[in-house]
Amino acid sequence: MNQHAKITCTSRYVPENAVSNDRLATMMDTSDDWISSRTGIRSRNIVTNENTSDLCIKVAEKLLTKSGKNAEELDFILVATMTPDYGTPSVACLVQGSISANQAFAFDISAACSGFVYALSMGEKLIRTGKKLGMVIGGETLSKVLDWDDRSTAVLFGDGAAGVLLEASDEEHFLNEKLQADGQRATSLTSGYMENKSPFYSGTSESSSYLQMTGRDIYDFSLNDVTNNIREIVAEDVDYLLLHQANKRIIEKISKKLKVPRDKFLTNMEHNGNTSAASIPLLLDESVEKGVLELGSNQKIVLTGYGGGLTWGSILLTL
Repeated sequence: MNQHAKITCTSRYVPENAVSNDRLATMMDTSDDWISSRTGIRSRNIVTNENTSDLCIKVAEKLLTKSGKNAEELDFILVATMTPDYGTPSVACLVQGSISANQAFAFDISAACSGFVYALSMGEKLIRTGKKLGMVIGGETLSKVLDWDDRSTAVLFGDGAAGVLLEASDEEHFLNEKLQADGQRATSLTSGYMENKSPFYSGTSESSSYLQMTGRDIYDFSLNDVTNNIREIVAEDVDYLLLHQANKRIIEKISKKLKVPRDKFLTNMEHNGNTSAASIPLLLDESVEKGVLELGSNQKIVLTGYGGGLTWGSILLTL
């Protein structure tokens, strides 16, 4: 019998420091009404003394505690992030070392806000080809790459991490997927430019290490390319759709274009902001905690990520 993958546990961790729109209004020319009416975001959590690996380690520890698994049982650890602690070692290796998952290989996936969907797809393939237990985490500290004087980006993002355990199953749970990318539109969203300071380098660049985004390009991309991607995946009725939590207006527009009821689109950006690769697993774990979603219920859901790269993609699965 062929081996398949199944999500068997979820967990999340966000920093304790909650930053409201009103607090941001004391730092820059903005307001709660301006932010919330345009994005649906009212608050976000920002690190004060933690890095991306710290958040992801907390998630990994929670996954092991909740599931009763031993770290030695893990075959792999995948972390999706665009804000790693270092260029190397990877966040995944820092997690692996911290929890003593000595039998697991580990690496990061960089696909910005699509990262968790990309990583989950990779994890599912690893299980399907013989691995028994893996951990897939999305984690970000976006606060460290923001220009806090730029109200067009600083008000949008938050920090956090969340993830899942993937286990081998006799039944098929991952039903369909479509991952896409378009590097010709790469400069629509950039972050973390690494300047070459070598004495041998003669090139120049005006790129910034801060996150920079052409909002209109990303908005149009979300409504067109992402909507078409979901349409190809949702060939039949689904219980819920968990989209990357960037903007409530975008989700409302996608709902109308797909002619799928708005109440099937779960959201949590109002208190998390845009957490990039962490947004979908954060929403997944919150929804499980609230009882909206139930592991083992065979509920059919769609996970859709979209963002820098440009990258986008959807996975149709049953819980």
